[in-house]
Amino acid sequence: MTSPISRFPVPDSLEDLPADIRDAILAVQEKAGFVPNVFLMLAHRPAEFRAFFAYHDALMERESDTLTKAEKEMIVVATSARNRCLYCVVAHGALVRIYGKDPLLADQVAVNHRTAPLGERHRVMLDFALHCGLEVGELTDDWEQRLKAVGFTREDIWDIGAIAAFFGLSNRLVTLTATPPNEEFYLMGRVPREG
Repeated sequence: MTSPISRFPVPDSLEDLPADIRDAILAVQEKAGFVPNVFLMLAHRPAEFRAFFAYHDALMERESDTLTKAEKEMIVVATSARNRCLYCVVAHGALVRIYGKDPLLADQVAVNHRTAPLGERHRVMLDFALHCGLEVGELTDDWEQRLKAVGFTREDIWDIGAIAAFFGLSNRLVTLTATPPNEEFYLMGRVPREG
């Protein structure tokens, strides 16, 4: 017996969805080999699906000044762990493992980034992400100096804060809907992929 993926309706079939949403889901399925539950959960509201993934892609897919894909995913894992969002910790933890080529890092960041084997750049980045995502989030002169001292630009600083803020929204939606992570995410980046 499988658990429901949302407390709200999800499509019975991808054929029931608007063509653009169906195409987006099929593209992810082709790349990942499965459909992440969050796509089906958000398909409940097509306009919000489009807005959510447009902003997600604007943040996570754009080329940042110095921020790498692995660093962006570390931000998601650290803030999602503090927001107690299992879905995002597991799903984005898989991406930390893949982009960072480190099968242990995501778990270490999720539990406590301050004790994880990170350099000063990543520690400051995650401290600031948590400041933005969980505290007042104000960019002060002190924060800006600390971030620039470890190599971040003003545009990177925007990215760090925006990713923390956006995934606060994502964490809350997944919690609201009781959407579990797909089982496939748990092993991604931990075991070699089959050829």
